[in-house]
Amino acid sequence: MHLVVGLGNPGRKYEKNRHNVGFMAVERLASSHSIPEFKEKFSGVWTKGELAVGGARHPVALLKPGTYMNLSGDCVQPAAAFLKVEPASVIVIHDELDLPWQDVRLKVGGGHAGHNGLRSIIQRLGSPEFVRVRVGIGRPPAGFKGDVADYVLQDFDAMERAELPDVVDRACAAVEKVVSAGLTAAMNAVNTKK
Repeated sequence: MHLVVGLGNPGRKYEKNRHNVGFMAVERLASSHSIPEFKEKFSGVWTKGELAVGGARHPVALLKPGTYMNLSGDCVQPAAAFLKVEPASVIVIHDELDLPWQDVRLKVGGGHAGHNGLRSIIQRLGSPEFVRVRVGIGRPPAGFKGDVADYVLQDFDAMERAELPDVVDRACAAVEKVVSAGLTAAMNAVNTKK
């Protein structure tokens, strides 16, 4: 069983923000694999089902923390404990400033690079050794008025919105590859420059 966590902030105000790309990906996984509707639990919403990949079915739980980004670990840790899932079987999908827009990369362990959602999960799980699906949103453009927090809490711009479905699909494909082929094969497939 893998626990797949999409990071974001709850509420209509945030749903199209760059910071919510993790929510978008777990919603897409649920709909494309006909997984039951999300229900409230663990200070968030979750559902359980199977990802049908490569002729096999792989059990997963999908989770969207309802705690706001900075307290994501307060949702992830109880869910992982309830499901008896080790950190190595937790997959976190999140926005990544340090990758260019549209890049999707897999990583295990390491620091939080200033991402408060990751910081909270590392603290609450007591380990950084979970899988991250890093979805590149790029840094704020030159001349951007405001700080990084303002940038991640903005909606995707018109050009990005046109490209977003493909980016979300590739984040979902990265999760499918991890659960079906294992981490090493998935990293080789996802992290290789096309």
